[in-house]
Amino acid sequence: MSTTAHLNLPMIAAAQSQKHVTHNEALALLDVVVQLSVISNSVTNPPADPAEGARYIVPAGAAGDFAGHENQIAAFSAGAWVFLTPGTGWATWIESAETMQVYSAGTWGSFSSVAGLGTDPGTGGLAFQQEKTVLSETDHGAQSQFVTIEEELNLAGSSVQSSVVIPNRAIVFCVSSRTVEAVTGVWQYHVGISGEPEKFGGYMGIAEGANNAGVIGPQPFYSDSPVVITAHGDTGSFSGGKIRIALHYLLPVTPQS
Repeated sequence: MSTTAHLNLPMIAAAQSQKHVTHNEALALLDVVVQLSVISNSVTNPPADPAEGARYIVPAGAAGDFAGHENQIAAFSAGAWVFLTPGTGWATWIESAETMQVYSAGTWGSFSSVAGLGTDPGTGGLAFQQEKTVLSETDHGAQSQFVTIEEELNLAGSSVQSSVVIPNRAIVFCVSSRTVEAVTGVWQYHVGISGEPEKFGGYMGIAEGANNAGVIGPQPFYSDSPVVITAHGDTGSFSGGKIRIALHYLLPVTPQS
């Protein structure tokens, strides 16, 4: 059976018998995806008694009928769950969170934003994640972007420098941090930049879960600047542990034409 290019709606064939079956199937699919609104994007187990037409985005780690359908749209139709794979640019209202999300690069993210993932060249594992929201844009490509980018750092030696940087001309509001694996070898650590080791927080806790939002008065940076995690303690050197940092900044983009 032929289907349409974008929504995979079944098409009625020439001289087909029971044309109403194919027609009704296409209408049912349209009813699911047009003006899309889902109840939640965080329900991992299907509700026991869903209402006809109930729709969800299946999150990671889902179980039961939702298992194996991560990021798909689950719709309860005619007494059974139907799963639809979204295409790039599909948008939906998340009722539980009262926010819009858009599907891009294989995942759902904030509306009017661009998400990016980076990998560690040594291990191939996820090293950083970026979320960029365009606050405003002109016809010639000038933009005001708000960017949040995070990276997980393995600690060793007297200091560790991030591979993600505060970019030239960014206006920085905060660099936040979290101890995701207990730090060993020192008593505390500092979060800063070269020449200002405590700029975003000094004497941070080394226990797993310790965290800090290192807010500053909005400050422009005039060169690419990595974040530096500095050891503090009697040895002056990290022997282990992991820290996740997040950079929070406004970035102006000049007109592109």
